[in-house]
Amino acid sequence: MATTKSKSTHSHSQSTPESASPASALLRDHAEQQFAHELQELAKADQRQRPPNWQLSPWAVSIYLMGGTLDNGFEVSPKYIGNRRLMEVAIATLATDRALLLYGVPGTAKSWVSEHLAAAISGDSTRLIQGTAGTSEEAIRYGWNYARLLAEGPSMEALVASPMMRAMANGKIARVEELTRIPSDVQDTLITVLSEKVLPIPELNTEVQATKGFNVIATANNRDRGVNELSSALKRRFNTVILPVPDSIESEVAIVHQRVTSLGRALELPAEVPALEEINRVVTIFRELRNGVTIDGKTKLKSPTSTLSPAEAISVVSSGMALSAHFGDGALKANDLMSALVGAVIKDPIQDQVVWKEYLETVVKERDGWKDLYRASREML
Repeated sequence: MATTKSKSTHSHSQSTPESASPASALLRDHAEQQFAHELQELAKADQRQRPPNWQLSPWAVSIYLMGGTLDNGFEVSPKYIGNRRLMEVAIATLATDRALLLYGVPGTAKSWVSEHLAAAISGDSTRLIQGTAGTSEEAIRYGWNYARLLAEGPSMEALVASPMMRAMANGKIARVEELTRIPSDVQDTLITVLSEKVLPIPELNTEVQATKGFNVIATANNRDRGVNELSSALKRRFNTVILPVPDSIESEVAIVHQRVTSLGRALELPAEVPALEEINRVVTIFRELRNGVTIDGKTKLKSPTSTLSPAEAISVVSSGMALSAHFGDGALKANDLMSALVGAVIKDPIQDQVVWKEYLETVVKERDGWKDLYRASREML
């Protein structure tokens, strides 16, 4: 039996240096590469029943995501720190014939969870379709090698399989990122795949049938609601799991600290790991502006148009580290943070500028120990 730590916060945190795989020359490893050692240890310790074509049992997949200690003492790092039941529902969904939709505000680790689920279940997170306004049916179904098509006519050899088709043929997990960014008529290409588990190829009078183990994980954020709404027919074919923002400032600080530390190592930044105090200030600013009220509940605030998610906080602190490393003394200071923070908050140069200036004067200026942030921000405006 493995034991796990019960937590009420959530994270898209990275592994500790001890459990991470050796340093790579790649800018970003896939999850199955970065955490290969953990997946191998879990596979050896996993004695529970595995669904067809799964690399791990659902129980072991949950340990991989949430972290825990195996019987041999091996520590599995948490990839997601949060509501365990949410992850159990997501994993159980993928063990059925229902597809999974991860939904929530931007920056709540939807893509991170999607990648790690695919890595743990299929051992391969690369069957990916990136949703954009320009995504075509060919990206989901298949395309053609036109040189061979013209020379030989339609044939399987001239066909260019999509990630979806390859996942179906091999019994793997296919990932569709930003589903609601894809045009509605292209989204509905998924209906036959999800309901009948086949991908017709009418040009060849044949089809590709899904192998056991195949399923789909899609992500969507609520900021895109109304852009390309999912049809009711498509919605019915997904089980939806809503990923929330961190429920406490402590959990959000932990998320940002872990991810920033990991990114600093990956990018080989010659800067000190930022103190929790500096990260706490960034997270406090984001939470107050996002919630429209100060932490003590005494002052109501206007909220900017920007998202101000944990992902944005990670970006702000990482940018500050790069500035301090290459144009400072390596220690993160207020002016390093503000250079990136102002840009993260002010997306609309008129509306957000007003919100930010009001926050500076009513909160930052009056808060003990924040005078350096106030001065640095005034210099930026």
